[in-house]
Amino acid sequence: MKIPFEPGYREKYHKLLEDIFESNFLSEGAMVERFEEAFGRYIGMPCLAVTNGGAGLLSIFEYIGVQGKEVVVPANTFWATAVAAKRAGANVIYADCNRDDLCLSLEDLKKKVTKDTKAVAVVHIGGHIAFEVEGIAAFCKERGIALVEDCAHVHGGEWNGKTGGAWGLAGSYSFYATKTMPTGEGGIVCSKDEKFLEWLGYYRNYGKSVEKGKVAYKIKDGFNFRMNEITAAFGLVQLERLPMILEWKRDLAAKYDGIFENRVKFPSGMSSGYYKYIVFDYALKVETGKVFAQSDFGPEIENIGYDLPNSRWVAEHHSCPPIFYGWEGAGKNIEELKGILLR
Repeated sequence: MKIPFEPGYREKYHKLLEDIFESNFLSEGAMVERFEEAFGRYIGMPCLAVTNGGAGLLSIFEYIGVQGKEVVVPANTFWATAVAAKRAGANVIYADCNRDDLCLSLEDLKKKVTKDTKAVAVVHIGGHIAFEVEGIAAFCKERGIALVEDCAHVHGGEWNGKTGGAWGLAGSYSFYATKTMPTGEGGIVCSKDEKFLEWLGYYRNYGKSVEKGKVAYKIKDGFNFRMNEITAAFGLVQLERLPMILEWKRDLAAKYDGIFENRVKFPSGMSSGYYKYIVFDYALKVETGKVFAQSDFGPEIENIGYDLPNSRWVAEHHSCPPIFYGWEGAGKNIEELKGILLR
């Protein structure tokens, strides 16, 4: 199957590329700002673009100042969440997930927090908002702990009008090639904290500011996490396509709801962006990657000295029928899909 990117949108992308070439800026130009503003309007929060979602998480942890402190990370997430905290100098503490949403367990989080806990990472798994995010945010606020949101999966997901990044200090989105809104690589960080966003603007550009051709270094230890103009142009077009992609995924999910009773079921007011459609204890003939298999947890999970029963159960008992945009089986009716999917 070819990458789905319709001719009309290709033409729009090519026009944006012409704008880039005419501007004479391949980086640090107007296109990144246009993308940041457009995505910010979509999610209802200010945004700054970065090279990828992992760089976004690292930036947030660096700003918080987690070096030598503890960061609680859910065991059921891709290794990148923990790696970002580690690269910022943190000691990572793993908390269990819940079986109903695959996301961070508030109950286990409370057991893992100590006087050295500087930050907590909540990961919105599979395209939906973590079911306990309100309680997690309230707990972190009460304890003076920074809440970081890993939003790599949650494009289009929302709960009562709020989406990923709305509960914590900041959230980091990924636009990797497999995401609901892919640009190949790329990421964006959202936050309502103006001081953090000002800092990030310097941090992602080696700590410097360029005004009227003059360079001034505003912070120490910045690095190159800039998004380039070409990626930003692609992001603008993909953002325009996103409502169409979400409608397609939700139509397929509605069919799946008629097949799979034992699945992730959302609370009232929540809608998913359906990065994944998650079911439990079905033998599938056709499926996509899990969220997550035990091998995704990272090499140290087996030797951390405490149990993670829900995360291990989820790794063994869930699976994901295809819901990636353009899957050829989506046009089938429910009975035909049963024949394709179920053993």
